[in-house]
Amino acid sequence: MKKVIRKISQAVQVVLLAPIKLPAKAMSVLKYIAVGLGIIEQVMDGKDNPEAERKEGSDEAHE
Repeated sequence: MKKVIRKISQAVQVVLLAPIKLPAKAMSVLKYIAVGLGIIEQVMDGKDNPEAERKEGSDEAHE
């Protein structure tokens, strides 16, 4: 699943960076898709790395 999301994210980024003319609405939709995929990637990486969650939680406990 992570591989599929990363490939789609890379494809969207390539389209956004390509010097092609797309309608403004299409560009807006692609930007929102790129942001959403980035968020999904970060959430999935957080689930795979339990140490990251512990570090975040320990910072809050010491405050």
